[in-house]
Amino acid sequence: MTDELATVETAPDTVGSGSAPDTAGFGAPTLQVQLKMLDAGLEAPSYAHPGDAGADLRAREDVVLQPGERKLVPTGVSIALPDGFVALIHPRSGLATKHGLTIVNAPGTVDAGYRGEISVTLLNTDTREAIELRRGDRIAQMVIQRVEYAQFVPVNELSESVRGAGGFGSTGGFTPRST
Repeated sequence: MTDELATVETAPDTVGSGSAPDTAGFGAPTLQVQLKMLDAGLEAPSYAHPGDAGADLRAREDVVLQPGERKLVPTGVSIALPDGFVALIHPRSGLATKHGLTIVNAPGTVDAGYRGEISVTLLNTDTREAIELRRGDRIAQMVIQRVEYAQFVPVNELSESVRGAGGFGSTGGFTPRST
């Protein structure tokens, strides 16, 4: 691969030719991302189902998280994103729902210029049970998106909007029970 990463062009079916991975059912790749596996014994990030936005990342080591505990867990993966892209690291919904496992700074941000190992700060939100993860377990998902770069323009007054300065809780949505 070159240092310059480019959009993948749609190509004729090359399954079995050895020139491209089989992506049948997952849509054609739209972006090439350089991937360096730091641990040959782990699976590379991959999409579990057709149409999935997030590629699964795996734990590089065994880890036990006690109730309320957080730990930085390495994934054995380094990437080189092209300028104008970001990788956002999200919790896996099944682990969150079934075990209370989340990511402290969700979504985590991997900038285009970062070349180090992607690690995930996991948090066990369960108040009673420890979570035991094994090397190779899927612990997070990586979503790659385009980035918009803003030019911040100083003004004396902001333009009007319907919402205005209404902040936290200003739209309601919760009806407290009377006690």
